[in-house]
Amino acid sequence: MRLTIRHETTYRYDTPVRYTIQQLRLTPSASEVQRIVQWRLSAPGKLTPARDAFGNDMHTLVLHQPHDEIHLLAEGEVETTPLIDGRLGETSHAVPVLCFASPTPLTGRSDGIDALAGDAGVATPGELLALAAAICEQVDYESGITAVTSTAAQALALGRGVCQDHAHLMLAVCRARGVPARYVSGYIDPGDVPHAASHAWVDVWVEGAGWVSIDVTHACFASGNYCRLAVGRDYESAAPVRGMRSGGATEKLHVSVSVDTAPLDQQQ
Repeated sequence: MRLTIRHETTYRYDTPVRYTIQQLRLTPSASEVQRIVQWRLSAPGKLTPARDAFGNDMHTLVLHQPHDEIHLLAEGEVETTPLIDGRLGETSHAVPVLCFASPTPLTGRSDGIDALAGDAGVATPGELLALAAAICEQVDYESGITAVTSTAAQALALGRGVCQDHAHLMLAVCRARGVPARYVSGYIDPGDVPHAASHAWVDVWVEGAGWVSIDVTHACFASGNYCRLAVGRDYESAAPVRGMRSGGATEKLHVSVSVDTAPLDQQQ
């Protein structure tokens, strides 16, 4: 598939901000399953490129002058490869697989997570889909209930959340079983599904198959209509935009994401 993506993020502040620093993971990395046809990232200041600890493309933005708005734009085209049962077929690893086997503050264990882990099979791709379906049964998709700081245990107790919460819960269950799993941020062509084009899912390490990509929110394998931005141990290490500022009082955030897809045989 060829995905045409446009992602705009605008921050506005009631009073001028004196200083801002942001880490942007808004550039897809080329891999065995996706090729970057063209990509552009723009911001109101110099962008310093780097690779983070997980091998993601990252840019740092620092603004020293007073400002009351930040506008970020990421857009381009990415060609993706369909995955068989979600298998990524990675031949190298930026970090050891076992780095993704231990819990984080956002994916820590609880009685509810341990109960779910006790009933779950995570040894095969089919069992992972069954676990994703079980998570969706226990945590309905509803925006505005949780925050980026919400833990997997909190989302499970609430019974409501978004794709980030579904992903964290999948990570928590897999890690409770001693199975490596990593958080994935990126984009999806949502089609007729009323979920945002900016998305989160997981990769789970399956012995004999390698990394298997699972969209927990839709209880399916991630495949050709997904564009991968970054991986990490949880949201905090794979978030598209993270940062801090000095001043600014109240912040208003507006995000607009569009993803259009077309089969490669329709491209000229």
